[in-house]
Amino acid sequence: MANLEIEGKISLKLPVQSGQSARGLWERQDFVLEYQDGNFPVSVCFTAWGSDKVKDLAQFQVGDAVKVAFNVRGREYNGKWYNDLRVWRITPAGQAAPAGAAASPARSSAPQAASAPVAPAPVAPMPGLDDIPAAEPSEDDLPF
Repeated sequence: MANLEIEGKISLKLPVQSGQSARGLWERQDFVLEYQDGNFPVSVCFTAWGSDKVKDLAQFQVGDAVKVAFNVRGREYNGKWYNDLRVWRITPAGQAAPAGAAASPARSSAPQAASAPVAPAPVAPMPGLDDIPAAEPSEDDLPF
């Protein structure tokens, strides 16, 4: 699968969760990233999985602009499907990826999805009733 990247602002950091599994200790932290999609802000929840990723996330605060590289995973539980956006790199927005973090040659031929930075779009005011043109009466009352 292609690696995905997105830029936005951290709007919420949830508490760190940890526990013990058959494979040993684990640690994770969810955070919400807000980015512009056209005229509207969109919020997405990401997961920093593993103590190294939780430490990477700890250097950023709510309100910081970041660039997040992530993979999409899905799993089934009791007949329902759940998606997980797992972060594998988080850097300040506008900063280039570290030299050692480049994709391997086998992956570099895959198309890159959502790798363009998302620039905030100007927000137009909501039109009022006075801005809507009056409909002219016609014999054809079909909407198409």
